[in-house]
Amino acid sequence: MTIDVVVREVGMRDGLQSIPDIMPTAAKKAWCSAEAAAGMPEIEVTSFVPPKLLPQLADAGEIVAHALAIPGLTVAALIPNLKGAERGVAAHVHKLNYVMSVSEGHNLSNVRRTTAQSMEDFARVVDLCRAAGPQRPKVVGCLATAFGCTIEGKVDEERVRRFAAEYVEAGADEIIVADTVGYGNPAAVQRIFKAVIAEVGKLPVAAHFHDTRGLGLANVHAAIEAGVRAFDASLGGFGGCPYAPGATGNIVMEDLVFLCESMGLRTGVDLAKLVAVREIVKQALPNLVLYGNLAKAGLPKNFSPQLGRAA
Repeated sequence: MTIDVVVREVGMRDGLQSIPDIMPTAAKKAWCSAEAAAGMPEIEVTSFVPPKLLPQLADAGEIVAHALAIPGLTVAALIPNLKGAERGVAAHVHKLNYVMSVSEGHNLSNVRRTTAQSMEDFARVVDLCRAAGPQRPKVVGCLATAFGCTIEGKVDEERVRRFAAEYVEAGADEIIVADTVGYGNPAAVQRIFKAVIAEVGKLPVAAHFHDTRGLGLANVHAAIEAGVRAFDASLGGFGGCPYAPGATGNIVMEDLVFLCESMGLRTGVDLAKLVAVREIVKQALPNLVLYGNLAKAGLPKNFSPQLGRAA
């Protein structure tokens, strides 16, 4: 099946890292398997960080091994530094998502380094992965707080373009531009993504939005108009950076898929099966609030994704 828009689940990392209740490893595996069975093409299943910092993700190795056994699933993991990359390479993940904040203040808070130090570390990550041979993981450069920061406020848009260029020069295989704290709006989304896409050429550029102020899906539409064809989201829309004051949940995966499919953009994801995955999360985390308009209202009567597609 042809895919027009690639959706990537990040709730198993970005969602779970923000909550105090530990999700059992067996439930994480069930979640991963069920979403893959619903057609989810890529899942960021964990983060390779010290367990003492994020006990929720202490089972990273076991979760990655389970995900890698699922045919056709692209398995990604977030890394903050070279040590995390070493663990990711050893675990044979398909993608390593390296995170650096455009905001100097947030980068210091999140990974305890200046942006210059982070970029130097990214170059070492690329060298490590290239040395791993033809089966090496892809290295993705993520630009967090690209639309604003709760620590510094406004972020210079030129810094976003410049850091994207530095990622490319260092050897990134893909770029993710992230609205970590939900400061973005459709006009800014169009400007920034057009600038980044023009800067990086044919390199894939993905978007990571949060719905902090209710503009998440509007920003998705603006990014689609700007040429973006890959989006991160979280089942039930929970999650947020624990080192960004005021950060709230990701855009809701179910609503993202519905938006794309209703516009005639194929995701390859079965919406009914996707919504059903919520039960696995609810049973494992009964105190967790899950968001989402599609799950509440259901699909429109006689809904057919084909209706939005050109003949």
